[in-house]
Parts: sequence; C-alpha cells; structure tokens
Amino acid sequence: MKDKGKDNPVSLPGAQPGLGAAPANLAEARELLAEQSRTLARLQFLVEASKVLNSTLDLPELLGIILKMASENTGADRGSLFLVDHQRQQLWSLLAHGLERKEIRLPMGQGIAGAVAQTGEVVNLEDAYSDPRFDREFDQRFGYRTHSLLCLPIKDRDEKIVGVLQLLNKRDGSFRDEDLEFLQGLSVHAAIALENARLHLESVERQRLERELSLARNIQAALLPEKPPALDAFEVAVRHESSLQVSGDYYDFLFPTADSFVFVVSDVEGKGVGASLIMSNLQASLRAIIMQVHSLEGVLYSLNESLVVGARSKKFMTFFLGLMDQSGRGLHYVNAGHVPPVLVRKHGEPVFLKEGGMVLGLFPHQRYQRGFEKLEPGDVILACTDGITEAANPQEEQYESERIIQVAQTNRQRSAQEIVEAIFADVAAFERGGTHQDDKVMMALKVR
Repeated sequence: MKDKGKDNPVSLPGAQPGLGAAPANLAEARELLAEQSRTLARLQFLVEASKVLNSTLDLPELLGIILKMASENTGADRGSLFLVDHQRQQLWSLLAHGLERKEIRLPMGQGIAGAVAQTGEVVNLEDAYSDPRFDREFDQRFGYRTHSLLCLPIKDRDEKIVGVLQLLNKRDGSFRDEDLEFLQGLSVHAAIALENARLHLESVERQRLERELSLARNIQAALLPEKPPALDAFEVAVRHESSLQVSGDYYDFLFPTADSFVFVVSDVEGKGVGASLIMSNLQASLRAIIMQVHSLEGVLYSLNESLVVGARSKKFMTFFLGLMDQSGRGLHYVNAGHVPPVLVRKHGEPVFLKEGGMVLGLFPHQRYQRGFEKLEPGDVILACTDGITEAANPQEEQYESERIIQVAQTNRQRSAQEIVEAIFADVAAFERGGTHQDDKVMMALKVR
C-alpha cells in the first residue's frame, strides 16, 4: 500500500497552489505574513501619496513632501532631491533633509547623483566610501559619515530624467530591494507632481514678468516727452522703438534758460523695471542738477557722483547732453561714452561729437570735457542709441553711423521728422532677417 503521508502532504493554513513552497515553520509563516502586511501598507501609502503629492503646486513644499515620504518609509537618516536642469547640464536642489535650506548646484556627471542623472542607473551601496564617485566634501563639511547610500532617477512620462533622489544611512542596515521597489513606485507619482509644479512655476513667473513689464512701461511712459519741442531756431524730431515691451533707452528735452534748450540721449544698461527705475533716478537728478550747476562739465560730474552713490546695483549708462544756444546757433555738448552723434553739415564734412569722458555710474570723481560746434542753417544733428548703429543683417554686419550719414545727406532737403523716418526705414530694411534686435532711439535736430 502507498504511504498516504508521502503522496498527500498536509498543507499549512493559508498556503496556495502556484505561490511557491509553504513556510517550513510558524516563524517563517509569521515573517511572510508581516512582509505581506508591509507590502500592502506601502501600496496603500502610494495611493494616498498620489493624493498628497497633487495637493500642492508649490515646488519647495513639494520637494520637501517627496523627500519626507521617501526617508520615513525606507528608514533613511538623510537625503537630497535634485532636479535636472538639462539646459545648463546641472543638478540643483532647494533643500537637504536634516540641514538648513539652501540651493545646491553641481555639474551633470559629478558625484553619484550626477552620474545617476547622466546614466539613469540606480546606485545602491553598503559603503559609499568604496565608490570613487562619492564626494566626501559633504561629510567633511558637516561632520557626517555616510555609510549606506541609495540613489535613483526620477523619470517623467517620456522616460526623461527630471530628478534624482539620494538617500543616506538606512537606520537598520543597508537599503534593500523592497526599498528600491517602493521608491520607484513613489517616483512615478513624484514625477507627475513635479511636472505640474514646474509648469505652475513657469506660469507664475510669466505673470510676474508681465506685471513687471507693465510697471516698467508705465514708468518709462512717464519719463519720455510726449512730443519734441517747437522751436524757432531748430526743428526737432525723435522716434523711439522698443524691441521688447520696455527698453533701457532714454531721451529728454530741458529748458534751463529762455534762450537755450538741452537735449539728452542715454542708454541705461539692462531692461525692465530695474532700468526704468534708474532712468527715473537719472531724470530727477538731471533736472535738479541742471538748474543749480551752470557748466556742462559740472552737470556731468555731479550726475555721475549722484549715480555712483545711489546705484547699489552698479549699473552704468552711456549719456550724451547737448546744449543749444538758440540765438547764437551754437552747440555745447558732453559725451559720456555714448554712440557719438554726428553733425551733418550743409557744407563740409560730417563731424562726430565725441568730446566728453567715461560712462556714468561706474567710478566716482570722473572729469569731463566740453565740446563745441558752430551751426549753420541746413545743418542736421543726428543722435541715436546703439540699437540703430548695431542693427545687424543676416550676415551679422552692423548698420553703423556711415549709413545714417548717407540717408541724412540724401534726405537733407526734407524735414527733421522725415529724415528720422527715412533712417528707421533704412534700418528696418537692413536688418530684415537678422537675429539682433535692440531698442532704438533716433533724434534729428535741423537748424533753420
């Protein structure tokens, strides 16, 4: 007879066909049950994690949530979550768990996190110091000792690496396969949440820029004259064109005495609200100084001192100031590093107005020299910003001042406004198809 005990083994309670051998004893059964409970708990946690991760669009907060979930559920002591900046080929982090918040940046490929970002491979080490890629500077700086380390990529829907999660020192030994499986499950939800937060951040940034540009436009509109002055001895025309929604170019007209007027053309470094605020400061300072200081050299000296003392940003500007004597038809001027205006004479060679000194706002105690030119009826003074002279065609050739002179000479019988419009039209034709676009100011003063 057959031994029934051998042919028909008795199964332990809970054992199922096809799931492998049953536990050999009660201790193994309890461990298997505990493992299943942990797995179920982690699956339930991932479901809840998806809800939590999508509850915020604040990027710093989201990074903190992801790192906290990863650390607490794997028993890691510390960790870092890096985002990948593919354009700069860098990794950056807004926080490091267990330390104060700070931004950390490192090149792609540097260190273990940089290598994971570059290759997409998971790194799991029992002793981080055994891997030559590990950077010990962190430990040395903060008196820490890294032992176990787990580093894995976070990928988006298109399998593009968008982040790197790095955990240090598992409290009960080394990181296990179940830790990696949990983190890979978490990373799926984290990648979606990070993408949503990134898009939200870009939207917020666009809105901020739009508000800034709107404010800058309002500031600039209040600074620039509504129209050129109507004078007996001179015909004045000006046109301003911005490449963006606001520019760093500035021009103005002032009347210090009944028989003279001042025209200004300037180019402030940069654009946006910052440049507009500097322009506002420049205008206020100029109008105050010009009524108190009676020499052009003194005006430029005082203006430079005011800007050097007041400008913490260390921005500079080019500046041309011309003083017209209406009755004597004389031009006194100072050029502080600006594109030299040109005097296109009715008879004689053109004259570039270069006399002056250094740009404003960089160094204190600068001295400036005054230039002078006697004017005749039919002479035309042309002043502009470098958006005109540096306009580039598709071959990267620049427009330059010689073409301005040619257009003015061709149109010398026409009005100042028509000369300005002719130059603008010629510049537009020249740079059509080019890539360099800049703010432009063109001013013409024609002697009657």
